[in-house]
Amino acid sequence: MAYELKVIRTFSAAHRLRGYKGKCEELHGHNYRVEVELSVSGLDGIGLAMDFGEIKSCMDNILEGLDHRFLNEVPPFDRDNPSAENLARYIYGEMKKRISRGSPGLDSASMLACTVWESDTAAATYRE
Repeated sequence: MAYELKVIRTFSAAHRLRGYKGKCEELHGHNYRVEVELSVSGLDGIGLAMDFGEIKSCMDNILEGLDHRFLNEVPPFDRDNPSAENLARYIYGEMKKRISRGSPGLDSASMLACTVWESDTAAATYRE
């Protein structure tokens, strides 16, 4: 038996796609929506897979380093293109690190996927 949990957070940032032939090569911004999906094998004594607040707090900690920033100047995006695909992989990896370190409230979870929406109609999902 497993439960899948999803938490959605948002942040705003500017970027430019290096090497892209089109208007996205120019400086522009997005109001990003980030969805993190976790798997938890069971429920605790009060019937919860885990506290959504713990997931939100962990995500907020990661996203505060990206929020209202020019992503091309924020590592690792000073080297990697700050595409939705690369953002999804980065956030997934940062969440996975915190889970594997046994961050409070996240120690019973495993990462399933991270989806980064750069608009209402365009998103990229990363999963291992």
